[in-house]
Formats: sequence, structure tokens, C-alpha cells
Amino acid sequence: MEVVVLNINGQETGRTVSLDEQIFGIEPSTHTVYLEVKQYLAAQRQGTHKSKERAEIAGSTRKIKKQKGTGTARAGSIKSPVFRGGGRVFGPRPRNYSFKLNKAQKRLAKKSVLSQKLADNEIKVIENFTFEAPKTKEFKSLLSNLGLEGKKSLFVLGESNNNVYLSSRNLQKTKVVTTSELNVYDLINASEIIFLEGSLASVQENLSK
Repeated sequence: MEVVVLNINGQETGRTVSLDEQIFGIEPSTHTVYLEVKQYLAAQRQGTHKSKERAEIAGSTRKIKKQKGTGTARAGSIKSPVFRGGGRVFGPRPRNYSFKLNKAQKRLAKKSVLSQKLADNEIKVIENFTFEAPKTKEFKSLLSNLGLEGKKSLFVLGESNNNVYLSSRNLQKTKVVTTSELNVYDLINASEIIFLEGSLASVQENLSK
């Protein structure tokens, strides 16, 4: 499975890179992708929500009215959930929403998304590049050359490049990650995925284990 390598001007370089069919050509497992996205979003939740239950409410413990003869239900505490200002029944408590997926499932989810993106012609490979200094203008020019203006794009670098990252940081629809930061949620969220030529070997090595 061969893909043409483009330069930063969006032109073909005459070179191609080989993509592993076991990574970019499998039948997608939609349920595994769902589980991976669910886990990613669950891990983003702070889980710091809290409401006071009746034991935590400040208030008198005096019986608020006599037991019988009022014609209404008996009541023993102003902190009862049925009264305004009382405690909440089964209110939210701080908790950790994260859950575990095994490594094989996480790899399968990435392979599934990458295979679907390639089938939809939403993956590009460009030669390695860098900027001499952080320049948003230069990154916008790169997006224009690749026909990515107005599209959500994800750039995957082989290793951290501060100038490239800072150049893209102010662009709302563009995200730059390294291969170690690559996740299924970002892959799905992007309309176009752009791999730098040097990042593909690392991605394929990690997903072929």
C-alpha cells in the first residue's frame, strides 16, 4: 500500500512511502472505537461534583412539630430532603470516571480509525519540515498549500518541534501532536490527518506490536 509524499508546497516529490496493510487496511471495529472514545472522554471529567446530604446540612435537630394532630405527615428534622433547605437525596459525590481498556483494544481502535481515514482519502504524508522561528503566518501558508484551509487538521510529528507547535497554536482548527501523543479522539475529530514522513515508522512500529 503506497502513498505519495508531498512537499510543503503541496506538490508531489516523486517519492512514495509504504503503509502496513495490517494497520491502514483492516476492517474497522466500530465498537472498539466507541469504547476508546468513551474512555478518553471519561478521563477528562474532573468528578469534583458534590451536594450536601441531610447529615451534612447545618440545622437544628429539634423536632419541628408535634407528632400527631396536625393533619400532615409526621416530621422530625428540618434537614429532611422534603423541606426547602434540606439535604439532597442520593446527591452527586466526588468520583473517578476513568476506566481501563487493555492495550490490544487501544491498538485496534487506532488501526480502525486510520484504516477508515485512508479509505476516505483523508490521510496525507508530507516530507519533514521545520520553521526557523514560530510564525503562524508560515503555518497558515502551509495549510493553504495543502488545501486544508477551513478544515480540521491533525499534524503528526515524529518528535517534538517547538517552532512548529507554537506556529500552529493560535489556529483554532489545527492541532499538532507527536506520535506518542496520538489518540483516537483526535484522529476522529480531524477532517484531514497529515503525517510527517519521519513519523510513520514510529506509528507503524507502535501499532504492530
